[in-house]
Amino acid sequence: MSKITTELIIAAYSQGIFPMAEKATSADVYWVDPEMRGIIPLDKFHLSKKLSQNIRKRKFEIRVDTDFDQVIRGCAASYAAAKREETWINNQIITLYGKLFEQGIVHTIESWQNNKLVGGLYGLSLGGAFCGESMFHTVTDASKVALAYLVARLKVGNYKLLDTQFITSHLSQFGAMEIPRHDYKMRLKEALKIKTDFYSLTSDASPETILQSLTQTS
Repeated sequence: MSKITTELIIAAYSQGIFPMAEKATSADVYWVDPEMRGIIPLDKFHLSKKLSQNIRKRKFEIRVDTDFDQVIRGCAASYAAAKREETWINNQIITLYGKLFEQGIVHTIESWQNNKLVGGLYGLSLGGAFCGESMFHTVTDASKVALAYLVARLKVGNYKLLDTQFITSHLSQFGAMEIPRHDYKMRLKEALKIKTDFYSLTSDASPETILQSLTQTS
């Protein structure tokens, strides 16, 4: 696995497979192809009253693709903060996904307060699929707002699939669900055919625009 390349990662994701490290100090990664796959149906995203209020009040300044390194390292650090034994994000993943970020394939949605990054997420964009990788927060609700802004951006940009890999209690509150591997790969195959634009939604989109996008059905 030491010779893994960005091209190999893209090819793997296109087949529904993704890499993880055993722990932060691991030299290599392994491939994962879950029997059950987590997704968030974009038209069924659950927007709570509190989340809507945080968006409307502009609790966070949302930036797009401005600081990948700080986002992925924040995600890795969040595992320790949550008292998990190890993060699956090792140096190899940080380096490779950094290259994919430079290529415009990996994207970040970032929550800032007082010019400080306090939460965010990152993932890969392939056709009409966005493969979410990880998220973190150091201020309450920072990652939730980032996720809401991501969903709005994906809906405006004509995306059809938001992959969360696995289901957690945190993601379940937004409408995340599990589907069988075969079902996921069929959806992925169709999504990869779709032309999208991650930047259709402007970076200075108003809270009203975000909320309208989140509540609008196709």
